[in-house]
Amino acid sequence: MTNPNPSVSNPFAAVMDIAPRPPVVFASGQGSWLTDRDGRTWLDFIQGWAVNCLGHCPKIVTDALALQAAQLINCSPSYYNEPMVKLCGLLTELSGLHQVFLANSGAEANEGAIKLARKWGSRHKDGAYEIITMDHGFHGRTLATMSASGKAVWDGLFEPRVPGFIKVPYGDLEAVKAAIGPKTVAVMLEPIQGEAGVWPAGNAFLQGLRALTRANNLLLILDEVQTGIGRTGRMFAFEHADIHPDILTLAKGLGAGVPISALVADQSVCCFDYGDQGGTFCGNALMAAVGCAVVEEVSRPAFLARVREAGERLTSALNRLSAKHGCGTVRGQGLLLALDLGRPVSKAVVNAAFRRGLLINGPRPDSLRFMPSLTVSDSEIDAMIERLDGALADAALNA
Repeated sequence: MTNPNPSVSNPFAAVMDIAPRPPVVFASGQGSWLTDRDGRTWLDFIQGWAVNCLGHCPKIVTDALALQAAQLINCSPSYYNEPMVKLCGLLTELSGLHQVFLANSGAEANEGAIKLARKWGSRHKDGAYEIITMDHGFHGRTLATMSASGKAVWDGLFEPRVPGFIKVPYGDLEAVKAAIGPKTVAVMLEPIQGEAGVWPAGNAFLQGLRALTRANNLLLILDEVQTGIGRTGRMFAFEHADIHPDILTLAKGLGAGVPISALVADQSVCCFDYGDQGGTFCGNALMAAVGCAVVEEVSRPAFLARVREAGERLTSALNRLSAKHGCGTVRGQGLLLALDLGRPVSKAVVNAAFRRGLLINGPRPDSLRFMPSLTVSDSEIDAMIERLDGALADAALNA
Protein backbone atom coordinates (compact mmCIF):
# COMPACT_ATOMS: atom_id res chain seq x y z
CA MET A 1 0.00 0.00 0.00
CA THR A 2 1.25 3.50 -0.86
CA ASN A 3 2.44 5.48 2.12
CA PRO A 4 -0.21 8.22 2.57
CA ASN A 5 2.48 10.55 3.88
CA PRO A 6 5.80 9.69 2.21
CA SER A 7 7.54 12.62 3.90
CA VAL A 8 7.47 10.62 7.14
CA SER A 9 10.07 8.24 5.70
CA ASN A 10 11.59 10.63 3.16
CA PRO A 11 11.82 14.30 4.17
CA PHE A 12 12.50 15.29 0.54
CA ALA A 13 9.50 13.46 -0.97
CA ALA A 14 7.51 16.63 -1.63
CA VAL A 15 10.28 18.07 -3.83
CA MET A 16 9.80 17.01 -7.47
CA ASP A 17 12.62 14.66 -8.43
CA ILE A 18 14.25 16.27 -11.48
CA ALA A 19 17.93 15.83 -10.65
CA PRO A 20 20.09 13.61 -8.41
CA ARG A 21 20.66 15.52 -5.18
CA PRO A 22 22.74 14.47 -2.18
CA PRO A 23 20.85 14.37 1.16
CA VAL A 24 22.28 17.69 2.32
CA VAL A 25 20.22 20.79 3.09
CA PHE A 26 22.07 24.09 2.81
CA ALA A 27 21.03 26.70 5.33
CA SER A 28 23.28 29.69 4.71
CA GLY A 29 26.02 31.01 2.50
CA GLN A 30 28.63 33.72 2.46
CA GLY A 31 31.00 34.46 -0.40
CA SER A 32 32.50 31.22 -1.67
CA TRP A 33 31.20 29.15 1.23
CA LEU A 34 27.97 27.32 1.99
CA THR A 35 26.90 25.92 5.37
CA ASP A 36 24.47 23.03 5.72
CA ARG A 37 21.93 22.79 8.52
CA ASP A 38 24.27 20.52 10.48
CA GLY A 39 26.95 23.22 10.49
CA ARG A 40 29.35 21.72 7.94
CA THR A 41 30.93 24.18 5.50
CA TRP A 42 31.48 23.65 1.78
CA LEU A 43 33.71 25.47 -0.71
CA ASP A 44 31.44 26.28 -3.66
CA PHE A 45 32.99 26.35 -7.14
CA ILE A 46 29.61 25.87 -8.85
CA GLN A 47 27.87 28.97 -7.48
CA GLY A 48 24.45 28.07 -8.86
CA TRP A 49 25.96 27.30 -12.30
CA ALA A 50 27.73 30.64 -12.66
CA VAL A 51 24.75 32.51 -11.19
CA ASN A 52 26.24 33.92 -7.98
CA CYS A 53 28.79 36.19 -9.63
CA LEU A 54 29.39 38.05 -6.36
CA GLY A 55 29.24 34.94 -4.18
CA HIS A 56 26.59 33.97 -1.67
CA CYS A 57 24.59 36.75 0.00
CA PRO A 58 26.76 39.69 -1.10
CA LYS A 59 26.00 42.94 0.72
CA ILE A 60 25.49 44.72 -2.61
CA VAL A 61 22.56 42.42 -3.37
CA THR A 62 21.04 42.23 0.11
CA ASP A 63 21.16 46.01 0.43
CA ALA A 64 19.55 46.52 -2.98
CA LEU A 65 16.79 44.04 -2.13
CA ALA A 66 16.06 45.60 1.25
CA LEU A 67 16.02 49.17 -0.05
CA GLN A 68 13.89 48.41 -3.10
CA ALA A 69 11.48 46.10 -1.26
CA ALA A 70 10.61 48.99 1.04
CA GLN A 71 9.88 51.26 -1.93
CA LEU A 72 8.30 49.29 -4.78
CA ILE A 73 8.33 45.61 -5.70
CA ASN A 74 6.20 45.27 -8.83
CA CYS A 75 3.93 47.81 -10.45
CA SER A 76 3.14 45.63 -13.50
CA PRO A 77 5.11 45.54 -16.75
CA SER A 78 2.43 47.79 -18.24
CA TYR A 79 4.22 50.72 -16.58
CA TYR A 80 7.79 51.99 -16.30
CA ASN A 81 9.60 51.80 -12.98
CA GLU A 82 12.88 53.49 -12.08
CA PRO A 83 15.12 50.40 -11.72
CA MET A 84 13.79 48.97 -14.99
CA VAL A 85 14.65 52.13 -16.89
CA LYS A 86 18.06 52.42 -15.24
CA LEU A 87 19.07 48.80 -15.86
CA CYS A 88 18.02 48.89 -19.50
CA GLY A 89 20.09 52.04 -19.93
CA LEU A 90 23.15 50.45 -18.31
CA LEU A 91 22.93 47.36 -20.52
CA THR A 92 22.54 49.31 -23.74
CA GLU A 93 25.42 51.61 -22.85
CA LEU A 94 27.74 48.71 -22.04
CA SER A 95 26.73 46.42 -24.91
CA GLY A 96 26.48 48.97 -27.72
CA LEU A 97 22.98 47.70 -28.52
CA HIS A 98 19.80 49.73 -28.18
CA GLN A 99 16.79 48.14 -26.49
CA VAL A 100 16.25 45.66 -23.65
CA PHE A 101 13.43 43.38 -22.59
CA LEU A 102 13.89 42.20 -19.00
CA ALA A 103 12.69 38.70 -18.15
CA ASN A 104 13.22 36.10 -15.44
CA SER A 105 15.47 33.30 -16.75
CA GLY A 106 17.97 32.53 -19.46
CA ALA A 107 15.55 30.20 -21.22
CA GLU A 108 12.95 32.98 -21.25
CA ALA A 109 15.45 35.45 -22.73
CA ASN A 110 16.45 32.93 -25.39
CA GLU A 111 12.82 32.18 -26.17
CA GLY A 112 12.34 35.90 -26.68
CA ALA A 113 15.40 36.04 -28.96
CA ILE A 114 13.96 33.27 -31.12
CA LYS A 115 10.61 35.05 -31.32
CA LEU A 116 12.24 38.39 -32.15
CA ALA A 117 14.35 36.85 -34.92
CA ARG A 118 11.32 35.14 -36.45
CA LYS A 119 9.28 38.32 -36.21
CA TRP A 120 12.09 40.19 -37.99
CA GLY A 121 12.20 37.49 -40.64
CA SER A 122 8.46 37.73 -41.21
CA ARG A 123 8.75 41.48 -41.73
CA HIS A 124 12.08 41.94 -43.45
CA LYS A 125 13.15 38.63 -45.00
CA ASP A 126 10.16 37.16 -46.83
CA GLY A 127 8.96 35.11 -43.89
CA ALA A 128 12.32 33.46 -43.13
CA TYR A 129 12.22 31.64 -39.80
CA GLU A 130 14.95 28.99 -39.66
CA ILE A 131 17.76 29.51 -37.16
CA ILE A 132 21.12 27.77 -37.51
CA THR A 133 22.29 26.50 -34.10
CA MET A 134 25.23 24.41 -32.95
CA ASP A 135 25.73 20.76 -32.07
CA HIS A 136 26.10 20.37 -28.30
CA GLY A 137 24.71 23.88 -27.71
CA PHE A 138 22.44 24.60 -24.75
CA HIS A 139 19.83 27.35 -24.70
CA GLY A 140 17.32 26.29 -22.05
CA ARG A 141 14.52 23.87 -21.24
CA THR A 142 11.41 25.38 -22.80
CA LEU A 143 10.14 23.51 -25.84
CA ALA A 144 11.62 26.03 -28.28
CA THR A 145 14.98 26.38 -26.50
CA MET A 146 15.33 22.61 -26.17
CA SER A 147 14.67 22.36 -29.90
CA ALA A 148 17.30 25.02 -30.53
CA SER A 149 19.82 23.19 -28.33
CA GLY A 150 22.10 20.50 -29.68
CA LYS A 151 22.04 17.97 -26.84
CA ALA A 152 21.77 14.49 -28.36
CA VAL A 153 20.25 13.07 -25.16
CA TRP A 154 17.19 15.24 -25.76
CA ASP A 155 16.47 13.71 -29.16
CA GLY A 156 13.00 12.21 -29.10
CA LEU A 157 11.92 14.00 -25.91
CA PHE A 158 8.65 15.96 -25.77
CA GLU A 159 7.81 15.38 -29.41
CA PRO A 160 6.84 17.02 -31.64
CA ARG A 161 9.82 19.33 -31.44
CA VAL A 162 9.55 22.99 -32.41
CA PRO A 163 10.67 23.03 -36.07
CA GLY A 164 13.02 25.48 -37.75
CA PHE A 165 16.39 24.80 -36.12
CA ILE A 166 19.26 23.59 -38.30
CA LYS A 167 22.21 22.08 -36.40
CA VAL A 168 25.83 22.38 -37.54
CA PRO A 169 29.17 21.50 -35.93
CA TYR A 170 30.35 24.13 -33.48
CA GLY A 171 33.18 26.24 -34.82
CA ASP A 172 32.79 25.11 -38.43
CA LEU A 173 32.25 28.21 -40.58
CA GLU A 174 31.97 26.20 -43.80
CA ALA A 175 29.18 24.12 -42.27
CA VAL A 176 27.32 27.31 -41.38
CA LYS A 177 27.72 28.56 -44.96
CA ALA A 178 26.39 25.29 -46.33
CA ALA A 179 23.36 25.38 -44.04
CA ILE A 180 22.18 28.84 -45.14
CA GLY A 181 19.07 28.71 -47.28
CA PRO A 182 16.18 30.94 -48.34
CA LYS A 183 14.36 30.32 -45.04
CA THR A 184 17.36 31.13 -42.83
CA VAL A 185 16.88 34.16 -40.61
CA ALA A 186 19.64 33.89 -37.97
CA VAL A 187 22.57 32.03 -36.46
CA MET A 188 22.43 31.42 -32.70
CA LEU A 189 25.26 30.19 -30.47
CA GLU A 190 27.10 30.49 -27.17
CA PRO A 191 30.56 32.15 -27.39
CA ILE A 192 31.65 29.40 -25.00
CA GLN A 193 29.56 26.24 -24.77
CA GLY A 194 29.26 25.82 -21.02
CA GLU A 195 26.94 22.86 -20.58
CA ALA A 196 28.85 20.92 -23.26
CA GLY A 197 32.03 21.13 -21.19
CA VAL A 198 33.39 24.68 -21.67
CA TRP A 199 34.34 24.81 -25.35
CA PRO A 200 35.21 28.30 -26.71
CA ALA A 201 34.08 29.13 -30.23
CA GLY A 202 37.27 31.13 -30.74
CA ASN A 203 37.66 34.73 -31.85
CA ALA A 204 38.39 33.84 -35.47
CA PHE A 205 35.18 31.82 -35.77
CA LEU A 206 33.07 34.56 -34.17
CA GLN A 207 34.59 37.18 -36.45
CA GLY A 208 34.01 35.01 -39.50
CA LEU A 209 30.44 34.34 -38.39
CA ARG A 210 29.78 38.04 -37.96
CA ALA A 211 31.04 38.74 -41.47
CA LEU A 212 29.07 35.80 -42.90
CA THR A 213 25.78 36.81 -41.30
CA ARG A 214 26.13 40.39 -42.49
CA ALA A 215 26.93 39.28 -46.03
CA ASN A 216 23.79 37.12 -46.07
CA ASN A 217 21.43 39.54 -44.28
CA LEU A 218 21.14 37.21 -41.29
CA LEU A 219 20.92 38.03 -37.59
CA LEU A 220 23.65 36.96 -35.20
CA ILE A 221 22.25 35.89 -31.82
CA LEU A 222 24.74 35.39 -28.99
CA ASP A 223 23.56 33.47 -25.95
CA GLU A 224 25.67 34.95 -23.15
CA VAL A 225 23.51 33.60 -20.36
CA GLN A 226 26.59 31.96 -18.84
CA THR A 227 29.45 34.00 -20.33
CA GLY A 228 27.99 37.49 -19.84
CA ILE A 229 28.37 39.90 -16.89
CA GLY A 230 32.11 39.58 -16.38
CA ARG A 231 32.48 35.80 -16.37
CA THR A 232 35.26 35.76 -19.00
CA GLY A 233 37.08 38.85 -17.71
CA ARG A 234 35.25 41.23 -20.05
CA MET A 235 31.72 42.45 -19.46
CA PHE A 236 30.56 40.36 -22.43
CA ALA A 237 32.43 37.51 -24.10
CA PHE A 238 31.85 38.99 -27.57
CA GLU A 239 34.20 41.83 -26.66
CA HIS A 240 37.18 39.47 -26.88
CA ALA A 241 36.43 39.04 -30.60
CA ASP A 242 35.76 42.75 -31.13
CA ILE A 243 32.33 42.14 -32.67
CA HIS A 244 28.73 43.03 -31.85
CA PRO A 245 25.74 40.70 -32.18
CA ASP A 246 22.31 41.78 -33.39
CA ILE A 247 20.67 40.06 -30.42
CA LEU A 248 22.24 39.28 -27.05
CA THR A 249 20.80 37.26 -24.16
CA LEU A 250 21.90 37.56 -20.54
CA ALA A 251 20.88 35.97 -17.24
CA LYS A 252 22.68 34.07 -14.45
CA GLY A 253 25.28 36.63 -13.29
CA LEU A 254 22.97 39.54 -14.11
CA GLY A 255 21.08 38.92 -10.87
CA ALA A 256 23.93 37.51 -8.77
CA GLY A 257 21.50 34.92 -7.41
CA VAL A 258 18.07 36.44 -8.02
CA PRO A 259 15.94 35.58 -11.09
CA ILE A 260 16.42 38.13 -13.84
CA SER A 261 17.45 37.96 -17.49
CA ALA A 262 17.68 40.29 -20.45
CA LEU A 263 17.00 40.20 -24.16
CA VAL A 264 19.14 42.97 -25.68
CA ALA A 265 18.88 43.93 -29.35
CA ASP A 266 20.00 46.35 -32.00
CA GLN A 267 17.44 49.00 -32.87
CA SER A 268 17.14 47.66 -36.44
CA VAL A 269 15.92 44.29 -35.12
CA CYS A 270 13.38 45.52 -32.56
CA CYS A 271 10.04 44.88 -34.23
CA PHE A 272 7.71 43.33 -31.66
CA ASP A 273 4.12 44.53 -31.90
CA TYR A 274 2.25 45.25 -28.70
CA GLY A 275 1.25 41.95 -27.14
CA ASP A 276 3.97 39.89 -28.85
CA GLN A 277 6.17 39.79 -25.77
CA GLY A 278 5.54 40.22 -22.06
CA GLY A 279 5.36 38.55 -18.68
CA THR A 280 3.82 39.23 -15.29
CA PHE A 281 7.13 39.68 -13.50
CA CYS A 282 9.23 40.96 -16.40
CA GLY A 283 11.11 44.12 -15.46
CA ASN A 284 9.80 44.20 -11.90
CA ALA A 285 11.45 46.84 -9.76
CA LEU A 286 12.82 44.45 -7.12
CA MET A 287 14.88 42.30 -9.47
CA ALA A 288 15.86 45.23 -11.69
CA ALA A 289 17.27 47.07 -8.67
CA VAL A 290 19.53 44.11 -7.98
CA GLY A 291 20.54 44.01 -11.65
CA CYS A 292 21.55 47.67 -11.49
CA ALA A 293 23.71 47.11 -8.41
CA VAL A 294 25.37 44.06 -9.95
CA VAL A 295 26.08 45.65 -13.33
CA GLU A 296 27.52 48.78 -11.75
CA GLU A 297 29.86 46.66 -9.61
CA VAL A 298 30.98 44.13 -12.21
CA SER A 299 31.52 46.68 -14.99
CA ARG A 300 34.20 48.51 -13.03
CA PRO A 301 37.56 48.12 -14.81
CA ALA A 302 39.29 47.12 -11.57
CA PHE A 303 36.70 44.40 -10.94
CA LEU A 304 37.12 42.92 -14.42
CA ALA A 305 40.91 43.09 -14.12
CA ARG A 306 40.69 41.05 -10.92
CA VAL A 307 38.52 38.44 -12.69
CA ARG A 308 41.21 38.06 -15.34
CA GLU A 309 43.89 37.80 -12.67
CA ALA A 310 41.95 35.16 -10.72
CA GLY A 311 41.25 33.26 -13.93
CA GLU A 312 44.96 33.14 -14.73
CA ARG A 313 45.76 31.88 -11.23
CA LEU A 314 43.10 29.17 -11.44
CA THR A 315 44.21 28.15 -14.93
CA SER A 316 47.84 27.84 -13.86
CA ALA A 317 46.92 25.84 -10.77
CA LEU A 318 44.70 23.47 -12.77
CA ASN A 319 47.47 22.95 -15.30
CA ARG A 320 49.88 21.98 -12.52
CA LEU A 321 47.31 19.61 -11.06
CA SER A 322 46.67 18.13 -14.49
CA ALA A 323 50.36 17.39 -14.98
CA LYS A 324 50.55 15.75 -11.56
CA HIS A 325 47.58 13.45 -12.17
CA GLY A 326 48.05 12.78 -15.87
CA CYS A 327 44.97 14.71 -17.00
CA GLY A 328 44.47 16.80 -20.14
CA THR A 329 44.14 20.44 -21.06
CA VAL A 330 42.41 23.32 -19.30
CA ARG A 331 39.74 25.01 -21.44
CA GLY A 332 37.80 28.23 -21.13
CA GLN A 333 38.36 31.87 -20.27
CA GLY A 334 38.32 34.02 -17.16
CA LEU A 335 36.45 32.17 -14.42
CA LEU A 336 34.59 29.76 -16.67
CA LEU A 337 37.03 26.86 -16.97
CA ALA A 338 37.08 23.12 -17.53
CA LEU A 339 39.69 20.46 -16.84
CA ASP A 340 39.89 17.56 -19.29
CA LEU A 341 40.40 14.51 -17.09
CA GLY A 342 41.48 12.35 -20.01
CA ARG A 343 39.23 9.49 -18.89
CA PRO A 344 35.53 9.08 -17.94
CA VAL A 345 35.87 9.59 -14.18
CA SER A 346 34.22 12.97 -13.59
CA LYS A 347 31.39 11.51 -11.50
CA ALA A 348 33.85 9.76 -9.21
CA VAL A 349 35.93 12.94 -8.85
CA VAL A 350 32.87 15.09 -8.16
CA ASN A 351 31.71 12.65 -5.48
CA ALA A 352 35.17 12.47 -3.92
CA ALA A 353 35.36 16.26 -3.90
CA PHE A 354 31.93 16.42 -2.27
CA ARG A 355 33.15 14.18 0.54
CA ARG A 356 36.00 16.65 1.05
CA GLY A 357 33.61 19.63 1.27
CA LEU A 358 34.15 20.89 -2.28
CA LEU A 359 31.35 21.53 -4.78
CA ILE A 360 32.39 21.14 -8.44
CA ASN A 361 30.52 20.11 -11.57
CA GLY A 362 31.16 17.34 -14.11
CA PRO A 363 29.30 18.37 -17.29
CA ARG A 364 30.82 15.47 -19.25
CA PRO A 365 32.15 12.06 -18.18
CA ASP A 366 35.69 13.24 -18.93
CA SER A 367 35.55 16.88 -17.76
CA LEU A 368 35.16 19.05 -14.69
CA ARG A 369 33.72 22.57 -14.84
CA PHE A 370 34.66 25.44 -12.52
CA MET A 371 32.37 28.47 -12.09
CA PRO A 372 33.45 30.18 -8.87
CA SER A 373 32.30 33.56 -7.70
CA LEU A 374 33.95 36.39 -9.61
CA THR A 375 35.06 37.61 -6.19
CA VAL A 376 36.89 34.38 -5.32
CA SER A 377 40.10 34.99 -3.39
CA ASP A 378 43.56 33.59 -4.06
CA SER A 379 43.39 31.60 -0.83
CA GLU A 380 40.05 30.08 -1.88
CA ILE A 381 41.50 29.08 -5.26
CA ASP A 382 44.42 27.45 -3.42
CA ALA A 383 42.03 25.67 -1.03
CA MET A 384 40.00 24.35 -3.96
CA ILE A 385 43.13 23.02 -5.66
CA GLU A 386 44.21 21.26 -2.46
CA ARG A 387 40.83 19.56 -2.07
CA LEU A 388 40.66 18.68 -5.76
CA ASP A 389 44.14 17.19 -5.55
CA GLY A 390 42.88 14.85 -2.86
CA ALA A 391 39.70 14.08 -4.77
CA LEU A 392 41.65 13.14 -7.90
CA ALA A 393 43.84 10.82 -5.82
CA ASP A 394 40.74 9.29 -4.17
CA ALA A 395 39.11 8.67 -7.54
CA ALA A 396 42.28 7.05 -8.91
CA LEU A 397 42.54 4.74 -5.90
CA ASN A 398 38.91 3.65 -6.26
CA ALA A 399 39.00 3.24 -10.05
